[in-house]
Amino acid sequence: MLTTVPGFKVGHFTNSEAMTGCTVILCPPKTCASCEVRGNSPGSRELALLAPEKSMQEVHAILLTGGSAFGLAAADGVVKWLEQHETGYQTPWAKVPIVPSAVVFDLNVGSSSVRPDSATGYAACEHAKSDSIEEGNIGAGTGTTVGKWKGAEYWMKGGVGTASISVSDLIVGCLVVVNAVGDIIDANGKVLAGARLNNGTFIGDDDRFRPLARGKVLQQANTTLAVVATNANLTKLQLYRVAQRMHDGFARAIVPVHTSYDGDITFALSNGTVNADLDLVAEISAQVTAEAIRRAVKAAKSIKGVPGLAG
Repeated sequence: MLTTVPGFKVGHFTNSEAMTGCTVILCPPKTCASCEVRGNSPGSRELALLAPEKSMQEVHAILLTGGSAFGLAAADGVVKWLEQHETGYQTPWAKVPIVPSAVVFDLNVGSSSVRPDSATGYAACEHAKSDSIEEGNIGAGTGTTVGKWKGAEYWMKGGVGTASISVSDLIVGCLVVVNAVGDIIDANGKVLAGARLNNGTFIGDDDRFRPLARGKVLQQANTTLAVVATNANLTKLQLYRVAQRMHDGFARAIVPVHTSYDGDITFALSNGTVNADLDLVAEISAQVTAEAIRRAVKAAKSIKGVPGLAG
């Protein structure tokens, strides 16, 4: 779990009726972060300041949310909660919470008129904890789906997944929200969840190039988001390299990945004193990202018209 890394907390807000929600990662003091956007259709807030050449060296929370661009309103609630808890970047006049945020498109599942807002972002912070993290149909993964490359009639349920790997004193944890055009595959290249026929046969096992059935389901219906946290002592530039390598984990678990209709974003967070080789941290981050993606679909339950692996 991402919360295996000391100091980090995760909270969800879930609307199971409207099939949407948001997930917040609350960071310990002096957490450094960077990110990389590799999908063509992202929705985000405050990502520019995570570029390695920008001066900001701390973040206080990361918000992942459903609702497409509407869902970015949930960040206001996270900012409000952090301000009330006297958390933020210290200026001469006030502490300003830094909350980079990213969205997935889930308006095609459940209600398109109900989206995460300031109140739900605040509630996710109130629910944040440092122990076990719920997976599957929860938080920002409530209305997510996968395997949409063939069309809406073949898709399956996505969700939230989390995983961690420890090597000696080094800990790397990951949380993902999986809402991909592509299929989710196992370590051997076989489809775990994705476009499938009524008899349960996965179409991608025979059609490995997966030509896209272009249409509304692809144009605005996707995006996978991932957050890695580590207790390694890394610079912002090094975290940018980790965020880049996390996309290797996407490619290991999603086919096709980074399509014209995905808005894939990775966040890499560091808070700790463990001295670790950058390439070791980056490779572990890629692996734990792939594991979290697979866990997300394994924990996903069926909803109306969309089957899930968890029944």
